[in-house]
Amino acid sequence: MKLAVVGSINIDQTVTAERIPLKGETLPGGSLRYIPGGKGANQAVAMAKLGAQVEMFGCVGDDDNGRKMVENLQANGVETSHIQVVSGVPTGIAIITVGDHDNTIIVVEGANGRADRAYIDSIKDELLTYDMVVLQHEIPLDAVHYVVELCAQHGIPTVLNPAPAAKVPMDIIDKVTYLTPNEHEAVLIFGEERTTEELLRAYPEKLIITQGSRGVSVALASGEVLTVPARKTEVVDTTGAGDTLNGAFSVRIAQGSSIADALLYANTAASLSTEKFGAQSGMPTAEQVAQAMEEHA
Repeated sequence: MKLAVVGSINIDQTVTAERIPLKGETLPGGSLRYIPGGKGANQAVAMAKLGAQVEMFGCVGDDDNGRKMVENLQANGVETSHIQVVSGVPTGIAIITVGDHDNTIIVVEGANGRADRAYIDSIKDELLTYDMVVLQHEIPLDAVHYVVELCAQHGIPTVLNPAPAAKVPMDIIDKVTYLTPNEHEAVLIFGEERTTEELLRAYPEKLIITQGSRGVSVALASGEVLTVPARKTEVVDTTGAGDTLNGAFSVRIAQGSSIADALLYANTAASLSTEKFGAQSGMPTAEQVAQAMEEHA
């Protein structure tokens, strides 16, 4: 199975502190690191580390950061042949503060903004050879929706992780195969009128809502709401945990697992990713996930 990720490629500027500063407050930092990131690239690396054949589609700047991010993807086993290098625009950057087992993130899109409809048209023929396409919200939303529509027309399953939070048109929700918001993103998309369980039952085996330390939930075809609880872990850094979950879920679904089994696997992988610092550096291998599931069982 071949998986494609269409999305963002960033460098993460990550600073550690005792806790997240309050508005207007200055705190001393612990360390400052520059780490490969971007939700799209993170999800591609998560898949590759789990043994999947995956290609990254997106844009970087013609700068040192762009070259380093492409080299990092290649080093992690991700195909990069169709990443576009954009002149005169910097590679995207995420400014991350990590403290007290949590984080805040500000994203500057840079070259990610050039992963637009015109770019999609330039890679469309190659993209449509893949068995599954995974997307997020760190490139222009018009391009994201265009990819969903193209894949629906050609019968290619899609996973849309609607983060950062933004509205998703109802016709796109109908066309996407799996939608994976967190609770906040789900409220923005669907409103506050329905409970989480009502929402899940309205979109069985399509809508998957992540709930942080409470795990992840989905409604099965029978109408039963399944919640896979979070695995207990010693949290070091939560950056990239959601991307790990989406990547691992996509891999297992592409391999033919049931949605329940895929979510159990993905939740385990996400929990393992929080035990190490950095988004991609903390992502587990297939062997590590298998060992953790065996120990948990």
